[in-house]
Amino acid sequence: MQPLRGVKVVDLSTLLPGPLCTLLLAEAGADVIKIERPAGDEMRGYEPKSGPDSVNFGLLNRGKKSVALDLKNATDREAALALIDEADIVVEQFRPGVMSRLGLGYDEVAARNPRLVYCSITGYGQTGPKSSTAAHDLNYLAETGMLALSADSNGAPVLPPALIADIAGGTYPAIMNILLALRQRDQTGRGCHLDISMADNLFTFMYWALGNGWTGNGWPTPGGELVTGGTARYRVYRTLDGQYLAAAPLEDKFWQNFTRVIGAPELASTDGLDSAVQQRVAALIATQSAETWIERFAGVDACTVRVVGLEHAVSDPHFAQRGLFDHKVRLSGGDVISALPVPVAEVFRDKEKVKDAPLLVSGSPNFNI
Repeated sequence: MQPLRGVKVVDLSTLLPGPLCTLLLAEAGADVIKIERPAGDEMRGYEPKSGPDSVNFGLLNRGKKSVALDLKNATDREAALALIDEADIVVEQFRPGVMSRLGLGYDEVAARNPRLVYCSITGYGQTGPKSSTAAHDLNYLAETGMLALSADSNGAPVLPPALIADIAGGTYPAIMNILLALRQRDQTGRGCHLDISMADNLFTFMYWALGNGWTGNGWPTPGGELVTGGTARYRVYRTLDGQYLAAAPLEDKFWQNFTRVIGAPELASTDGLDSAVQQRVAALIATQSAETWIERFAGVDACTVRVVGLEHAVSDPHFAQRGLFDHKVRLSGGDVISALPVPVAEVFRDKEKVKDAPLLVSGSPNFNI
């Protein structure tokens, strides 16, 4: 039996952080009803599409049910309240105060359903001077100091290829706290309101940088620290054929193996912090192709791999053997593709491998939560 079987979730969120949160709940067995605006979640319109809806939407909402309700309409609002009355969890992503103005805030719905776990995911939290500021992932990275720790060859911050704040700062803390709240409810009989701030949760990832700054060892700089390119032991190196190696032989035992393979065993006694050492290693790596280096590093514990594209990564035999892409989602256009890999252990997931992305049902829901 799945651990969240019988848990009822009303999802009032859009785009990424909330929908991914409720996807994880659904993958662990929860029954999720997604309430969308009459025109549907904005992500339904994103490209590429399969049928009328976005592929992205299908990946993030596999296995849920969906209904279109206008929360400004009294009849539709009552339909939403009826669903919330029977729910264990609500996930919402509006700016602070919006749900209360609609009569769907925590105080209002908890008075009717005191066991409800009510999770609010926002950029800056429910309180504070920035709580109502419009922003996106990149803004949160910029204002928490994370973006400044990355830099290109010209010293400009590098645009991250992943939505770090949305997922690592929003989705994952939301899941963690929802599960803690359910456990607490088992003990107290009451739910609670969870205030999840994507910006707040980014600071956790910079523990080392905060430690440096708070102890007077200097605030970190891009390209100057252990994990920002300040050592030859943690760098990306260009090879002769224009490809790249990601080398992370931080510990001495790995660094000794690394320097031996590249033909510079005399560097084994260095810490890699000297710019001359970094230049020497870069020059050596640039003399051979990526394929040659991978062959030389094969079977050697040196924490050095080739930088590959996503299309290569998804066909890697290692991930295939682990069944990472075995679950499927049937999109609104009928295409069946691999479902989004999620960090829910296989032992907790449904044995049914193929599940549908939800079609948008208009009007009062004709299904029970």
